[in-house]
Amino acid sequence: MTRLIVAAGGGGDAVAAAMLHAALYGDDDRPAVILTYAWDRLLVDPVPGPRGPADFTGLRPLAPGVRAVPADAAPVPPAGSTLPRLAAELPHTFALIDPFQGVEGMTRGLEELIAHLTPGSVDLFDVGGDILARGDEPTLQSPLADALSLAACSRLDAPVRLLVAGPGLDGEIPVDVLRERLGRRLLTLGPRQVEAAGRVLEWHPSEAAAMLSATARGERGLCEVRGAGLLVPLTDESPAVHEANLGGALRRNRLARAVLASTSLDEAERHSREICGYSEIDYERERSAAAVRLTQEPPAELDRDAVLERLDAFESEARARGATHTSFRRITEVLGIPGSQRLPLRDLLIRTRPEQYAPPLWRLRQD
Repeated sequence: MTRLIVAAGGGGDAVAAAMLHAALYGDDDRPAVILTYAWDRLLVDPVPGPRGPADFTGLRPLAPGVRAVPADAAPVPPAGSTLPRLAAELPHTFALIDPFQGVEGMTRGLEELIAHLTPGSVDLFDVGGDILARGDEPTLQSPLADALSLAACSRLDAPVRLLVAGPGLDGEIPVDVLRERLGRRLLTLGPRQVEAAGRVLEWHPSEAAAMLSATARGERGLCEVRGAGLLVPLTDESPAVHEANLGGALRRNRLARAVLASTSLDEAERHSREICGYSEIDYERERSAAAVRLTQEPPAELDRDAVLERLDAFESEARARGATHTSFRRITEVLGIPGSQRLPLRDLLIRTRPEQYAPPLWRLRQD
């Protein structure tokens, strides 16, 4: 039977949904339909906010109001999206969440998709657990997508499970805060369940999904991630999947409750500014011009010796902060290398120092 997984935040949640499907339903089950945002942030997509159906060519109808993103689909330039490549490399069907008509429109799309698929299960899935937040915590960075997904799923007549993997791995809500909200541990991911999706993370930029995959393979320590160099614990709890209470999450999440009757993304953004003090799309708008410029610049050749010298300096500083691992996205950021050079940089480092590669993370050298 078909399984429907709603990737609450898009991006890495869509990749991790493939890991979840392998763990829950095994290789004998039919491929899942993974409903997700086309919202890859500025590293991949220099255009602020999520993409809608009009931002792609080659989409195909999946249900009356829902479009699938096949491997031969393409974002309309200058927009970017990881979804066509995900569709090419994973067996699942990736369907597009369209948030531009707010939660009202998202709910209609979900209802139409469920009526068409008659799925054996509907899972709302989040990596990290920020979907369990109140929505106004100062450490939150991207609450809007999760709040919209939570609100839309809560309006359905069909039973929906809320599943959270990798508590704290998104670096937004500490594990100690999340623990009482997580519910029972459903399972723990292992190397076999993350193998196929783990290969995707060799190019996909999601740090949370990368840490989920790495901890399922046995990595433990402290991983320094993008931005202010936040240290995220990699522990025995990290590869766990929990079943949380959806109703409780909605009652707790002020932003999700505020957008329940929203009819546009603009309206949802206004609620985000009122409750959270900001809209994450405003943040992207402020930086989109620079992101467009960087994507248009021809990639410069990497200077191996200069890269390794700067890497050594960074590793020394990161170890002093207590880090044992980092992401390639963080290395790219710290070394001042354009995001378009992340994959060439990764290949250079793995060729040069293969013993430090802890797929899909980078293990810092220890003195």
